[in-house]
Amino acid sequence: MILFLDFDGVLHPEPCCQDGDLFCRRPLFEAVMRDFPAVKIVISSTWRQTRSMDQLKALFSEDIAARVVGATPNWMDLPELMSVIGQYPRHVEVEGWLHQAGRPWEKWVAIDDRADWFKPFLPNLVRCDSNVGLNEKVAITLRRKLRAAG
Repeated sequence: MILFLDFDGVLHPEPCCQDGDLFCRRPLFEAVMRDFPAVKIVISSTWRQTRSMDQLKALFSEDIAARVVGATPNWMDLPELMSVIGQYPRHVEVEGWLHQAGRPWEKWVAIDDRADWFKPFLPNLVRCDSNVGLNEKVAITLRRKLRAAG
């Protein structure tokens, strides 16, 4: 099972005004992930475009960082998937990673604040409120989806 993880609007509110607020929701995210140790993490955040994999992993506790297995490709590099999936960039990136990794049938869940970047009514998507990020209510939904998909 793969979890595709956005940062802005998930691990902290978007916009995030103060450095102290960056990754303020990370402890809750990591607590959820510790209950699902078989779930691997792929970074789908735009942070992947300006930071190395080592820099991205360094944002997490050691046990969670060890489960980060990659980052999604840029949707603009996947025109063949855009023609199949449509104008949903994050969804295209998720499918692109699955295909490039040789895991097109792998079960997956995405947590993101931009539902409009995925096909409508996608059951794999856990949506956060951008202004809040991951909270207890969304964490319950994430746990339910991970349990159901696992």
